[in-house]
Amino acid sequence: MIENPYKSDVEAVEAFVKKYNELTKEISKVIVGQDEVIKNVLISIFSRGHCLLVGVPGLAKTLLINTISDALGLKFNRIQFTPDLMPSDIIGSEILDENKNFKFIKGPLFANIILADEINRTPPKTQSALLEAMQERTVTAAGHQYKLDTPFFVLATQNPIEQEGTYPLPEAQLDRFMFNIWVDYPKFTEELAIVKSTTSDSSISLNKIMNAEEIVFFQNLIRKIPVTDHVIEYAVKLASSTRIGNEFSNKLVNEYLSWGAGPRASQYLIIGAKCHAAIRGKFSPDIEDVKAVAEPILRHRIVRNYKAEADGYSIEKIIESLL
Repeated sequence: MIENPYKSDVEAVEAFVKKYNELTKEISKVIVGQDEVIKNVLISIFSRGHCLLVGVPGLAKTLLINTISDALGLKFNRIQFTPDLMPSDIIGSEILDENKNFKFIKGPLFANIILADEINRTPPKTQSALLEAMQERTVTAAGHQYKLDTPFFVLATQNPIEQEGTYPLPEAQLDRFMFNIWVDYPKFTEELAIVKSTTSDSSISLNKIMNAEEIVFFQNLIRKIPVTDHVIEYAVKLASSTRIGNEFSNKLVNEYLSWGAGPRASQYLIIGAKCHAAIRGKFSPDIEDVKAVAEPILRHRIVRNYKAEADGYSIEKIIESLL
């Protein structure tokens, strides 16, 4: 158990706000714009969640994750997902050493931050190798279980499903991602700044704002933040309202969805709301904090039917109707 270096939890939350602001300022040295994306990735990290960033190639998804890992001072490994990647290439494998004893060689999964680059370019068999790691923070190889480093996050990038050479992620794996974050094209003024900074001879060095121990402490602090019953009820009702035929669902849900979000969505709505409140210096989340994190939490957990696609109803539009 990490000791509280502050006089009280109130002081610790105030310190967290300061560190968070320093962190976003440091990241903005490299990443132009994308404030909402950066905020959600950091909320995911401090909530002990994993993140899936979706967007077309060239929108600095990989650079963003690289930059965050540099500013956090954590051990970082990048796994490039390709069609021929095998589960043992990620987890590791047993080899026979010179003394004819089996020895486990750890794979790139043994790090604090894993960048699963273009995760949907590899077949489901290899994608599924991440399931145990993302949920239990352990991996099993040749009948032995190995603990992963703490803290541990998977930050995955994904190309839009409609592109050539992509495989849809299994629903069980999608559900393990706290956030599904859509990375959009930069605004005109942002793109101007990007081009100016990346086509000159200047180099940027980042300061390390936190270490692994501090991150674990702040993760534990977020969990300790109290939540009132009516906020928890709102979050559970919101997740329940995505399920067809539920007492809380509306006409759009019943008409346009194939299935809705499970209990993990309710859990992430609350822990995400706690972190969203904390980065704003609040000591307890309210319904507005739940709403602020609802879209990226629910987006990949509800599935439209063909009628919704034909009538032009997007997932975002259906979530908006629930909020």
